[in-house]
Amino acid sequence: MFTDTHMTDSFGEVRSFLLRERDKVLSEAEWRFRMRGYGYNVRKTDHGFEVAQLPKNEIIGTIEE
Repeated sequence: MFTDTHMTDSFGEVRSFLLRERDKVLSEAEWRFRMRGYGYNVRKTDHGFEVAQLPKNEIIGTIEE
């Protein structure tokens, strides 16, 4: 399977991508590990998941649980 390689400034598109990838894995840890490979750091918070773009680790949005 190939991924779409276009750049986006829309957090909505990033959120959709992250959630589609979450459906493909068995655990939250595996999902977070895979997302680091795509350049996103996903951290669990009290309200859901905080998403940061690597390598600068700048927060770009949150995904509510």
